[in-house]
Amino acid sequence: MAKRGHRPSQAPAGRPRFWGRHAVTAALANPERVVRKLWATREALASLDIPPVIPITFAEVTDLARLVPSDAPHQGLVAEVDPLEDIWLGDLLEQSADDQRPLLVLDQVTDPHNVGAILRSAAAFDALGIITQDRHAPPESGTVARSASGALELVPWVRVVNLSRALDEIAEAQFWRIGLTGEAPMSLGEAITGGGRICLVLGAEGEGMRRNTEEHCDVLARLPISPRVESLNVSNAAAIALYAVATRG
Repeated sequence: MAKRGHRPSQAPAGRPRFWGRHAVTAALANPERVVRKLWATREALASLDIPPVIPITFAEVTDLARLVPSDAPHQGLVAEVDPLEDIWLGDLLEQSADDQRPLLVLDQVTDPHNVGAILRSAAAFDALGIITQDRHAPPESGTVARSASGALELVPWVRVVNLSRALDEIAEAQFWRIGLTGEAPMSLGEAITGGGRICLVLGAEGEGMRRNTEEHCDVLARLPISPRVESLNVSNAAAIALYAVATRG
């Protein structure tokens, strides 16, 4: 069957390098992930069972530090990997037709630390997947993988060309699209009553959702935070919203 949905407009360039025990061991455990090379200290490898097809270079800590960004906590492990194959939105929606888990849509959230943290929360609260624009989101990278603490290998990440068309397709799959914004009169708790499939839409820190994205939501809602705080980091907001959906009555 032909794949359906919105194809990314361009393939990611090059192979990312992952570092740190959680990111590297999760990549090794993912049957969909191709690990091309592994650099490691002998101590870090002592407790790991590495497939014999993966080339291993033993290295000292100082050598590994030169393979990753400055001060990156590699914990004695660095891996070069292939990016995961594209996931198509239509396929994800079709395969989960009877699934009540929430979806997350990120509108121009570009910070890799935030996207990684959101992936981690999505795994913790068993989200169906996250959807981003391919041109306004970070590529797979060591920073994303490290911040996700293994969740990059667990949570489907769909990249689309046009977020508005993707939100239309999500609505056709019977999702109630809730855009999170601090100016909304309705609270998230009020917006998620009544059951049904939930899609949470979050915008970039500072700018928030674009107007066209807001117009493709069914309702706008806010998190009930203290007026002493202007806003939350987008990854914190995502975690709180996912918890609210997971524990709704």
